[in-house]
Amino acid sequence: MVQPIQFTGEDRSNATRLTLCDKEPVALRTFTPSQAVFAKSAGIFHFTPEGRRLYDYSSGVLVANLGHNPRRWMQRFCSYMGWKPEHIAGGETSGYFEAVTLTAYNAMTELEATAVERLLANLRSSVGGNRCEQVMWAASGSEAVQKALWACLHRDESRDIILATRYGFHGKKGLAGAVTGSETDHDRDPRVKFISFPMQECDDLSKSDDDFDVSPYRAELDALKQEHGRRINCLITEPYLGGGGSYHPPAAYLQMLQEWCRANDVILILDEVQANFGRTGKMYAFEKYGIEPDIVCLGKGLGNGVPVSAAVGRADLMGSLKYGEGSDTWSANPLACAAVLATLDEFEDSAVLDQTAKLNAVFIEGLMRMKETGIISKVRGEGMVFGIECADVGGHASNDIAIKVVEKCYLGRDGIGIHLLGALAGNVLRVSPPMTMTLEDAHASLDLLESLLQELATSL
Repeated sequence: MVQPIQFTGEDRSNATRLTLCDKEPVALRTFTPSQAVFAKSAGIFHFTPEGRRLYDYSSGVLVANLGHNPRRWMQRFCSYMGWKPEHIAGGETSGYFEAVTLTAYNAMTELEATAVERLLANLRSSVGGNRCEQVMWAASGSEAVQKALWACLHRDESRDIILATRYGFHGKKGLAGAVTGSETDHDRDPRVKFISFPMQECDDLSKSDDDFDVSPYRAELDALKQEHGRRINCLITEPYLGGGGSYHPPAAYLQMLQEWCRANDVILILDEVQANFGRTGKMYAFEKYGIEPDIVCLGKGLGNGVPVSAAVGRADLMGSLKYGEGSDTWSANPLACAAVLATLDEFEDSAVLDQTAKLNAVFIEGLMRMKETGIISKVRGEGMVFGIECADVGGHASNDIAIKVVEKCYLGRDGIGIHLLGALAGNVLRVSPPMTMTLEDAHASLDLLESLLQELATSL
């Protein structure tokens, strides 16, 4: 049994930690130094059972782009599901009421048809979405990636080589796990060949993209083409390396990948499960980077908290799969379709992206200021997703500093803290609050972060 983290004055949270560490395997969750326990959430805040308030700097891993439990989103979601107040709040405690079915495996609903049409219309109205012709639903990002890769491999089974950018994260399951990480990971699928991703060139916001040279990356692709020829089937990349440390490349890099794929009849898959629905400042990351993928993988913010994902792309690719080859119990379930519709409504009817642009300026200025504390060495990001890289301080390695930052921010001050996840790539902390945050809360949370980092620096 892994020893649970315990904090003074958190009796209820500590009891929950004890129970779950005893009754669940540690593999169920990724390591976060705070092991935060949430009793409820609203907007940009989580609340602990003890009543402490935490600014959410993770959005549930880039899921709650619209914030937690937004009232209008909830109203729309319930409306799509056919849930009325009298159904739930009435005195009847037994029996049933008529509403949208909760499961529709191997069946169809009008809600699904509406969700498909609305999502495709939104994608195709975005610059770069012209190849989005069919939707293959799934329940998690890794499943969407898996289905996208299946579709590509079924297109021509003699073409079995998959190219993937090194240190990306596409999931832990099946082929999604095989294209994650690098060739040095164990049990690597021999069909997967890794290519370089520009990291050194974009490791801090202070660096310019003007002198970026794509030629070494193109030469690497040409060498793989020379070695494997027509066996190369597809290339999968993230718009930016998320789990790999929040590296956001020059647009010229992704544009070069697309040009090479088009010239060599290779399918380009853009895994923007983390990046879709406004995170990069545009509705979809392919807009931000000026490309037109053959398949785009969506998830996380797509449902604003309800598990849903999708691989969306060319009809000829999706059509290469036969009955049942892309099905599973929860794909296209009505709950997911209702969540997608409610989320589309919010983005299409409100100024979420305008607010994201305003927040971007505030967070760039505020996070760059964190370097002055000595705790943070580099800042990178775009839209409302950033990575702050911790420094080596006072004889403490940067990886240890990252743990101390998470703990310090969790404990906060005067009952208010900041929720951060465990580090990416060992020493990079992601900063990705909901994109509906007010400017006032943005400034207040950044001021709190800066003061906590200064306190930590003084104590080391």
